[in-house]
Amino acid sequence: MDSNSSSGRPRAKDLVMNHIHICLRFIELLEHMFRIMASRRRRVERTYELGYDKHRQIIHNLVYKSDETCYKMLRMKRKPFKKLRDMLYEHGKFRDKRCVLVDEHLAITLHILGHNIRNRVISTWFQRSGDTVSKVFRRTIRALIRLQSMLLKHPMPIGLEETDLRWSYFQGCLGAIDGTHIPIIVRNNQKARFRCRKGFPTMNVMCACTPSKLITYILPGWEGSAADGRILRDVLSRRNGLKVPNDNYYLVDAGYSNCQGFLAPFRGQRYHLSEWASGKRPAQTPEEVFNLRHAKARNIIETCFGALKQRWVVLRSPCFYDVKMTTLIIIACVVLHNYLTMEVPDDLLDNVVVEGQELGAEDDASNEPPEVISQVGQTDAWTAFRNNLAIDMWDSYH
Repeated sequence: MDSNSSSGRPRAKDLVMNHIHICLRFIELLEHMFRIMASRRRRVERTYELGYDKHRQIIHNLVYKSDETCYKMLRMKRKPFKKLRDMLYEHGKFRDKRCVLVDEHLAITLHILGHNIRNRVISTWFQRSGDTVSKVFRRTIRALIRLQSMLLKHPMPIGLEETDLRWSYFQGCLGAIDGTHIPIIVRNNQKARFRCRKGFPTMNVMCACTPSKLITYILPGWEGSAADGRILRDVLSRRNGLKVPNDNYYLVDAGYSNCQGFLAPFRGQRYHLSEWASGKRPAQTPEEVFNLRHAKARNIIETCFGALKQRWVVLRSPCFYDVKMTTLIIIACVVLHNYLTMEVPDDLLDNVVVEGQELGAEDDASNEPPEVISQVGQTDAWTAFRNNLAIDMWDSYH
């Protein structure tokens, strides 16, 4: 023992004591860090989580004070806001939470959709914590999507009594179909898949609308690099996809094939309305007359896209959510678009559509469901149909 002590080597007992002392100091440091974090969290909660009366005053000044303020901040006036709140409560299975009522849920969500503002900014304006704002937004988006059975109507074909000259030439037409690109944020290893022809990541969203500017079908989620024809084939193959009866059709642009159920313009001819704007050179062939009237009618889908992106800024610039949440946001914006386009009629709940059937209509067991188009393919009969339609338009044009 004396020889080991004289050589200056530490004993095993001293090493163990040193390790224990270091561990104790490390535990004390962790406890000190946890106390600091807890105090900061309490300070943040005291800063943002105000009393009930204070929060109600914020909502009153934002929503119920004037129509002008409500429209600027939430993109709708007070009367539509109140009716949408009641619809969420009665039909969206939405209830007040312990500290956040339904109208505050809706106000936070509409403000984010209408201005594409970050979570931390919303938490400051509404005096809520960031975690509360995130939960409120996701919960409200899912509640809005549950209203789609009421607000996504089944399209009705154009009949002989149609008075709109743009659509009177297209008997049996259900509306127009097209795709639009929504900017998104994706990971670096996914940018090549979602990159559109303009060079930035987007999501290609296909929509179908009626002549009254109501969107009847939407399919988000496809990459920006996907072609419109490919998305259309996928829509028809889905179990809950787009149902087009054999006797009806949609108007599509030149990016789609001219096939049964989807009427495309003649290629190689003037088509876009900007090419007819000057009026110096009128239509000279049946194909040009067909393209002109086709463009005037099909332009309704472009109007829908413009109104949708003009009202909800979150669709014009990349939002701060992943692809899955962005898909839900797009569907919720379409539901809100239909709700505001209908101008909230009082009999909105009388014609609810569930799985393509109108509630309240008498069920006729003898009427079998119509045969629908299940694939995309060019046929001679459909080409002849378009040619005959162009000739009829040419005769009426003269």
